[in-house]
Amino acid sequence: MNNLTILSESFEKIKEYLKNNEDSNIPIVKFKTPSELKEIINFKVDKIGVSEHEFLDLIDNYLEYSVKTGNKQFMNQLYSGFNFPAFIGEIFTVLANTSMYTYEVAPVATTIETEMIRLMNSYSGYSNGDGIFVTGGSNANLIAMFSARNKAVPESRFEGYDCNLKLTAFVNEQAHYSFETAANVLGIGAKHVIKVKSDENGKMIPTELEKEIKASLNRKEKPFFVAATCATTLLGAYDPIDKMSRICKKYNLWLHADGSFGGSLILSDKHRYLMNGIEKTDSFAWNPHKLMNIPLICSVLLVKKRGTLQHNITDINTDYIFHDIDKIEDLGKKSIQCGRRVDAVKLWFAWKYFGLEGYQKRMDNLINMAKYAEQKVQKHENLKMVATRQSFAVCFRYVPNFKTDLNAFNLALREAMRKNGKSIVNYGYIGKTLTIRLVTVNGALSTQDMDVFFENLLTTADKLECKMYS
Repeated sequence: MNNLTILSESFEKIKEYLKNNEDSNIPIVKFKTPSELKEIINFKVDKIGVSEHEFLDLIDNYLEYSVKTGNKQFMNQLYSGFNFPAFIGEIFTVLANTSMYTYEVAPVATTIETEMIRLMNSYSGYSNGDGIFVTGGSNANLIAMFSARNKAVPESRFEGYDCNLKLTAFVNEQAHYSFETAANVLGIGAKHVIKVKSDENGKMIPTELEKEIKASLNRKEKPFFVAATCATTLLGAYDPIDKMSRICKKYNLWLHADGSFGGSLILSDKHRYLMNGIEKTDSFAWNPHKLMNIPLICSVLLVKKRGTLQHNITDINTDYIFHDIDKIEDLGKKSIQCGRRVDAVKLWFAWKYFGLEGYQKRMDNLINMAKYAEQKVQKHENLKMVATRQSFAVCFRYVPNFKTDLNAFNLALREAMRKNGKSIVNYGYIGKTLTIRLVTVNGALSTQDMDVFFENLLTTADKLECKMYS
């Protein structure tokens, strides 16, 4: 098999794929059931390898039947869009194939990650901060809780966690499930993650937080961790960090900001007021693979106090890897991973390409597109907002011209859109009400793209309405 021929052909396929990504007439997905896919693609690995022609066919089929998340009509998840400089960064990262544990094997990548952490800390206000690239927002939340536990119970690093202490953590009732997973992993127990009431807009109510902390203390428990969510997954709500920080200071609790979805809004001078008080937190989870459109995975945990992350690691008796010859910091010493992929380089390429001002404009554009979508809903007689827009998420539903089960109709509408592949959007429940959730997370979106989305939605709804009414 000629590797150079395959490489040349692969680049041609990449060019074709990118061209198709810009064409709104090409479906985002050619939906197939698992059994149908197995009829098209031979997923089994055989004893004898495939030919060059067969290998290229596998590439074609993989791209043909995968969801085109880079298409501007993909508004289904909290990540979307194609970021060309970051894509280039990803290619050359894989080409170099290094790991992030020592400067010795990754001198350029180590320096880049250090610079990215410095830059991101300049936005968070952590003047003596630190940080590490991790495997996702859930992992960042885990390490934040891990760090808080080690601060609250220092001996747990060596002796283990004494469950009689009954550590308790507090999160928005609409916070991500990863906090319960983290409590499970750390031995604290998911039931000790206390969900605090939120208001009608999805924001944590500070008075309810203090009420829950007091109740925990009265139960002879040990509160130690509070998480402020920076954009909830359904409503895009930002918790009031400033007010929460005063409560955490009063009770000496670790305050973490989970910006896995909306943390990148910190780049916008115009809208970062939603994260007022971020500099008063102890840690901050930030996922550039979402609003900054960096290819998955690109996640960072920032901490306010330098040395916190390395303090988490109980013992580094590994002279076979950490030599300390040049007195240069090896990032592996503050990571719970040993082998760690290079995720900082693709972010660096993108940030260098767009510049600080360029990314600021991209963040502002995301809010502008959400506002535009909101206006589209408000102006159409069959579209109704289900909740007040908070940031990037627009929650609405279609109300047909005849009486029907609105939850069932809107679920059918969403499924019809998902399978026709013209535009893909997600849904969720606010109480018992099913809502279509449109998220504007692709920094390259334009009003024309939003018009195409609503045209596809309304056309699909009209066909569904005619089918059900006839």
